Amino acid sequence: MSTAGFQIAVVIAAYLLGSINSAILISRAMQLPDPRQEGSGNPGATNVLRGGNKTAATVTLLGDLLKGFVPVFLTGAFIQNTWLVSVVGLAALLGHVYPVYYRFRGGKGVATTLGVLLAMNWILGVLWAVTWLVVAMLFRYSSLAALAATAVTLCFVLRFWSADTWMTGTLAIITVLIFWRHASNIRDLFLRRETKIGQK
Repeated sequence: MSTAGFQIAVVIAAYLLGSINSAILISRAMQLPDPRQEGSGNPGATNVLRGGNKTAATVTLLGDLLKGFVPVFLTGAFIQNTWLVSVVGLAALLGHVYPVYYRFRGGKGVATTLGVLLAMNWILGVLWAVTWLVVAMLFRYSSLAALAATAVTLCFVLRFWSADTWMTGTLAIITVLIFWRHASNIRDLFLRRETKIGQK
């Protein structure tokens, strides 16, 4: 296989891995309601938590995080190609958001974004996670925490890593995607009808 062919295969593999939905699989394995039919209808850890099962939510969160972390980490460790690492991260995230296995209807990409960032640069991942936790503790809105964490991380990259065009470009695309997927949440936040963490 040529170098280009191998790189394309790596990107496709990252997308296919990202397309595996942890919330749906965990819910089936633990005989819980389909998260697409409950709560917000979003197949993610927050919606699984709304069902009252913290263990299922935790495992879902870990699964979504790992499918972003693993392909990016392995690509960076064994191939060490900056642009390929970025594309692999975006492919994994797009797989979660638009999964081929579920008619391209996936989650909102929050935990997978964290996994991608931790693998790309642990400082960015920690910054994202700390911002999410602070905002979530203060306001108890998962969506607001995700939006704030992503925006703060992008601003941080623009301030300190603007010379790294691949890093900057990747964070810009991730930010646009996260805000796009949270459009309904942004509307609900303004209308004060967004569900808080812990509410069903």
